[in-house]
Amino acid sequence: MDETRSGREASEAYRVIERVRAAMAGRLVGKGEIVDAILTAVMSDGHLLLEGVPGLAKTLAVRTFAAAAGLSYRRIQFTPDLLPGDITGTLFYDAASGAFVPRRGPVFANIVLADEINRAPAKVQSALLEAMEERQVTMGDHSLPLPEPFFVLATQNPIEHEGTFRLPEAQLDRFMLKVVVDYPDEAEELDVVLRYADRPAGKADEAAVQPVIGQAEIAALKAAAASVRFERDAAAYAVAVVRATRPSRDGKQAAGALRELSRYIEYGASPRGSIALYRAARAAALLAGRDYVLPDDVKRSAPAALRHRVIPSYEAEADRVGPDAIVKGVLSAVPVP
Repeated sequence: MDETRSGREASEAYRVIERVRAAMAGRLVGKGEIVDAILTAVMSDGHLLLEGVPGLAKTLAVRTFAAAAGLSYRRIQFTPDLLPGDITGTLFYDAASGAFVPRRGPVFANIVLADEINRAPAKVQSALLEAMEERQVTMGDHSLPLPEPFFVLATQNPIEHEGTFRLPEAQLDRFMLKVVVDYPDEAEELDVVLRYADRPAGKADEAAVQPVIGQAEIAALKAAAASVRFERDAAAYAVAVVRATRPSRDGKQAAGALRELSRYIEYGASPRGSIALYRAARAAALLAGRDYVLPDDVKRSAPAALRHRVIPSYEAEADRVGPDAIVKGVLSAVPVP
């Protein structure tokens, strides 16, 4: 009976997912990975970091999803002179009541786009960290809850370093997924040129996306993702993948290929990474229209869930071995059940 109910929930959730995909396809060329990553974060109640060079439609994807979901949306352009109050809001003196009253900032929205997040200084990062982790903002003696649902979708530029601040590992760890956005292929780029080249500046929203779902559907997606069956063997495989990203600290030597990889790893993913991979694999199953997780769902979700949680060693940097190569090596070395 439970399996029948979860199957019905998965079927209904897949229909909702297809409506969102179709709505976003009207504005985006390609970008299926970004769309599915946004849906994964939404279904899993997580946050998403998009990394790519400028001009790859990262901001457009987030704005389009907010419109398709009928959610409130705020964009914050991060700059080195940004202050925490510019994000969270401040207290101001109300002469009528003779008291300080909170004035809410742009973080009080369902979807917050933190554009070029790595341009913000440490104080701003810590203010955003509280919002991401605690789902609240503190102003003086006031603790104000953020609206539900609440997601931070951040972008960062990997090629510029002047005027940027490296994100603290503690904040990176709060992002459930990190997706590296690549260039479009030739056919997609031609489609982009033909579609947008003659559109006047500032007129990109002419074909505005109408809401195709609402908060009720988002709540249903979350419930459906939570009910996806994750058998113990598949869950153990996900945990084994995460544990393989950690170098041995107890003197025990890893076997075979993992021993070679361990010299490239300074620190691996924490249990928060295991939880992120578990949730991402459930969402991946739902995105495929299933109510059960396969090991392939774990493998498909692992790069986005782990690449920002693996810290390469000095030897890895010297040999030009990055986090993606490490995660790929781990997936090749850990036996699939």
